[in-house]
Amino acid sequence: MGDISKDINSTFPNNKVKALLNIIYTSNWINSHQNMFFKPFGISPQQFNILRILRGAGEALKVQTIKERMVERAPNATRLMDKLCAKGLIERIACPSDRRVVNINITHKGLALLKTISQEMKDDYIHNLTEEEAGLLSDLLDKIR
Repeated sequence: MGDISKDINSTFPNNKVKALLNIIYTSNWINSHQNMFFKPFGISPQQFNILRILRGAGEALKVQTIKERMVERAPNATRLMDKLCAKGLIERIACPSDRRVVNINITHKGLALLKTISQEMKDDYIHNLTEEEAGLLSDLLDKIR
């Protein structure tokens, strides 16, 4: 099991500072592992999030709605969607009543990619937590926010 004190060779003035730095350190650790996992699929974790949002919606969504639902609120969400569109994983649908509004829909290719990814995805990041511990961790993180 990891120990942030040993991992970054540091001591902390109190447990609140240690906890905050541990959250940041762990977040970066998870991001790094996710980037490595998604690289062979040619997408980023943020692009994966967009595809999952669209699959879950079951219908085309406005770009703004997708941005609001993202786990990581990316200011570059439009650019991320441009890349997904170029790969044929999503499609843009112009709104006939308002040219400024663009709806986004996941394609069959995007759904197939999600299916492939889900077959290889595991809960490796939290496999050593019990269901009760995972619930407590989630509750504590909610409490922080």
